[in-house]
Amino acid sequence: MAVHSLINVQANPKIGEFGPGDSVKVNYRVREGERERIQAFQGVVIKRRGEGPGANFTVRRVTQNIGVERTFPLYSPRIESVDVTRRGKVRRARLYYLRGRFGKAARIKERGRLKT
Repeated sequence: MAVHSLINVQANPKIGEFGPGDSVKVNYRVREGERERIQAFQGVVIKRRGEGPGANFTVRRVTQNIGVERTFPLYSPRIESVDVTRRGKVRRARLYYLRGRFGKAARIKERGRLKT
């Protein structure tokens, strides 16, 4: 018989609203030995997955003609902040088709001006 323990997990308050197609800058805390620093990863959100503590999102960027994707846990305390730089106008939840495109073909239209 399995006993399920309830763990109260709080959402990270530093993460605002964003979705697939949005360009974001994720400031992530990285440990290097004894030191800790903040590393920025900037790109387009190609998917959001799940609800609650298991939720995560994947950000894709192209650097020197090489596509790099990184998945971040949404509830992670290691995420310092997620800043939305552009809101993208997309019609689907998973943007895997961007993997096969580069340059101008990989552009996403802007959904509307960002309120600052």
